[in-house]
Amino acid sequence: MTAPTLPLTPAEAPQPRPEVRPGSRAARLALPRAVDALKQLAAEHGVCIRPIALRRTDLLTGQTELIDLPCGATLEAKCPPCAKRARHYRQVQIREGWHRTDEPLPPPEPATDDQKALISLRAHFEFYRAQAERNAEWDQVTELDDAIREVEDAIAAEGLRGRIAPPHSNPDDADQDDDADRPRRKRSTKRRQDVPDLPRQKIQPRTVGRTYTGTDGSVHQPSMWLTLTLDTYGPVHSIHQGRPCACRRWHTQDDPQLGTPVDPGTYDYRRAAWDAVHFPRLLDRYMQNLRRAVGWNVQYAGCVEPQRRLAPHAHFAIRGTIPRAMLERVAGATYHQVWWPAADRLRYPLDRPPVWDAEAEAWVDPDTRTPLPTWDEALDAIDADPDSVPAHIVTFGPQVKAKGVEPGARDAEKTIGYITKYVTKAAADCHTISSDPQREHLDRLWHELRITPCSERCANWLLYGVQPKKAHARLRPGNCKGRVHQKTTLGIGGRRVLVSRDWSGKTLADHKADAHAWVKALLGVTDDAATAPAADLSTAAPAPVAWEMARPDDSDLPPLEHRLLRAISQRIQRRAQLRTARQPASGDPPASVSGTGTTPTPKGALPHDQHT
Repeated sequence: MTAPTLPLTPAEAPQPRPEVRPGSRAARLALPRAVDALKQLAAEHGVCIRPIALRRTDLLTGQTELIDLPCGATLEAKCPPCAKRARHYRQVQIREGWHRTDEPLPPPEPATDDQKALISLRAHFEFYRAQAERNAEWDQVTELDDAIREVEDAIAAEGLRGRIAPPHSNPDDADQDDDADRPRRKRSTKRRQDVPDLPRQKIQPRTVGRTYTGTDGSVHQPSMWLTLTLDTYGPVHSIHQGRPCACRRWHTQDDPQLGTPVDPGTYDYRRAAWDAVHFPRLLDRYMQNLRRAVGWNVQYAGCVEPQRRLAPHAHFAIRGTIPRAMLERVAGATYHQVWWPAADRLRYPLDRPPVWDAEAEAWVDPDTRTPLPTWDEALDAIDADPDSVPAHIVTFGPQVKAKGVEPGARDAEKTIGYITKYVTKAAADCHTISSDPQREHLDRLWHELRITPCSERCANWLLYGVQPKKAHARLRPGNCKGRVHQKTTLGIGGRRVLVSRDWSGKTLADHKADAHAWVKALLGVTDDAATAPAADLSTAAPAPVAWEMARPDDSDLPPLEHRLLRAISQRIQRRAQLRTARQPASGDPPASVSGTGTTPTPKGALPHDQHT
């Protein structure tokens, strides 16, 4: 006799969520938290949720004052309001320098007569010092060195940039660097034979692009948007236009396998890690080659971010236009050679690395106790070998995207937003990791980055049988403190926002000062010396003050919640004042004086919630 079986029932439709009994634990947990609501309100008004409390003390009266400053974080995970403000200023910087029609920086002013007189005095001291050194008059040499330092301080006080001459080296100094007397290693600058040649022109001192005149007489001066990517390391699951993936499937946007290798066993994670570590140097080499190829000082502003396959790529706004064929040609001919000791395989595993010998003050083999080659010895072996090859070569992939952008077009603002889309996120947070294949892909790349050398002093060189430069006993192979080894950076350890020197002629501090000046002009607030009240000569000197960090256990430091509430109220009042000041001259009352709404910002002006 067989056991009876239950009949199969059809799948039931999803039932609505049952009502929660009032007063139950579930009902209490469903209520919003007061602290979270306070921080959310602060973020909506642009108030820093992690303010830094500083104590300002008047040294004459002893009066102290607590001042909260924004933390200045650039990542949303730390402080969303500060990160949003930093992203806004980056957009302003890109917008101001992208379609410039004039040079952003004026030429240096000529030296004044007083500056020339100081330089002449410095020249006489240099002549007398050389004469005293030839005659072995060391007492005079010492006196002249002191006089030279005084003159150079006076020259710097006169407003000259830089040094007139490098300082004289003293071999008796105890703090002299050991590498100062060692000759600099020189590598051949001859181009590789397996890459195409590039035209080389003299770089003209201009940063503005070419202008075009239409048939109707209109003048156009467009600019460009450029994207550069690294080479492939193996086929990955992706979406292609008009053809299936390498796995012969058609993926959708929410497919959990997107960005992961088709065959993780053949995916070259080592080359992916090395390329990510040295990607900034490759970008720098590309801009150098591009300027030499086109013959003018190309300016750029962009951002480095990871692709869905977790390999870095870069988006650039370029002032002026360059033929797309030239951009692709320069990308194909650009490379960066890493002349380091060979690191293609591990000589020591992570669980049995080399050990430190205190007597020899060197890292030795754990079995034979033989000292490992030092960094200089490893480089000397490379120099002595005529058939030596670089440890790694970084190149771009074949995918180069370039597009012209007209000033004032909709694509211009859209492109600026696209370039700065992920500047407030960590590299690992730019794409959502939601499936096991994606997590495994991230872990495999991170494990390779953990053992990839990041610099000459990286502790991971011990795993490859070489002592790093200036080795010491505190090194831990596989646990280097470099940012490229962190899981959140994906190998992008340097700056992710790249702006050329002559882009807008301003730093972020200058753009912030412009924003504050705009607010002061709108509200009628000025600190100009012409409109300032007359100062009392007896107390004209500024009072000496001292700044220090306020301690969390200080009795006069209010709780963070109280400080956030005050900052929110202050921000609402300032917004109301700005809204009132921006009303037209007709005298119409503002539509809202609550300070919680938003006011449209004229094109080209800065949002008023970003200035305070």
